[in-house]
Amino acid sequence: MSTLETSPAPLRVLQLNSLLTGGGTDDQCVKLAAGLHRLGQQVWLAGPSGREFEPVVKRSGVPFVDTGPTSGKLQFILRAARWIRNERIQIVHGHHGRDIWPAIFAARLAGTRPLLVLSRHLAKSPASWASRRFLLGRCDALIAVSQFVAKVLREGVYEPDSPEAERRARPPLRGNHGKIHVIYGGIDTAKFAPADAKETRRELGLQPTEYAFAVAGGFDLPRGKGQRVFLAAAARIGQEAPHARFLIIGRGNMEDILKADIQRWGLTGKAWLAGQQRDMPRVMNAMDCLVHPQIGTEALGLVVCEAHACGKPVIASALDGIPEAFAPGDCGKLVPAEDIEALARAMACQSQATAPDAAQASAMHAKVEHAFSLERQARDVLELYRRLGKR
Repeated sequence: MSTLETSPAPLRVLQLNSLLTGGGTDDQCVKLAAGLHRLGQQVWLAGPSGREFEPVVKRSGVPFVDTGPTSGKLQFILRAARWIRNERIQIVHGHHGRDIWPAIFAARLAGTRPLLVLSRHLAKSPASWASRRFLLGRCDALIAVSQFVAKVLREGVYEPDSPEAERRARPPLRGNHGKIHVIYGGIDTAKFAPADAKETRRELGLQPTEYAFAVAGGFDLPRGKGQRVFLAAAARIGQEAPHARFLIIGRGNMEDILKADIQRWGLTGKAWLAGQQRDMPRVMNAMDCLVHPQIGTEALGLVVCEAHACGKPVIASALDGIPEAFAPGDCGKLVPAEDIEALARAMACQSQATAPDAAQASAMHAKVEHAFSLERQARDVLELYRRLGKR
């Protein structure tokens, strides 16, 4: 019998994360831990010290368990197992693909039989045959962050003609698919909400009469998140939408390539790299339309939810989990991935459209809050923990 089944609330939960370098999975892991903490659960987050997200964890109020600055797999497993045993942890929850087997081994080595929950934040199968074959037999539940991710895990998804290698074959997991549960990720809807952003527009170099399209996200080689597709589409609407401006927000190692594209497409003065922005809710309110031209895999696309929560239209690729993120706000347009002409037509049309008024923006925010708030996410995960404990 699980220790959870006979123990009173609050639950004792350990979130495992061996990276904490600042990606989307790290962000969701920390926010979930903080949400569970606010719901009165006893939550710890275990990970390597000295990483970018360690201060974020500590500011959240969630106790931090240092697994060591290097966090080699064996050290990570042994320190996590010791904490699980000493603190009588009831739920162990791993997030990164690289943490699947360390979480399994740590829970097993602890000798206290905690329940093991894993989250899948990627729209692709685990890389190893062993994980695809044995993972479901070693955990108590696997959270898919969208219906599309659940489809990959249960059925597999195959696109043999895709130009993106990671999209061509995504085989399913073997085992009990009843352990797969869909729980959407969450955004901070208290921060991502309609607000005046005139000063932020000035800081970004935008004039009041200009229409600002923006892409937000990393742009690492080989292809980023479709920023080059965005610039190619921008070049096609120069005469049709002379008031349009095109911002690339984020960081990555494609900076020189993107700057060269801006010059090559004749977009100097109309398109620019705005860098990494600390206050994304302000920046989201400063833009007129978010463009999310993803070309790789996308589990959900919470940046779409963030824009809609601010009352902004979105033009995004209709791939993987993005339509699920788009549905509650339902403002803007979904276009085929890597279709430059379709993206250009959608951007040209959007630049002439009337912006959502205050009432429409408020209604969009309410719909996104209902489906994608951090509070909803934390409550759904807590409900899953409790259901598992009653089996």
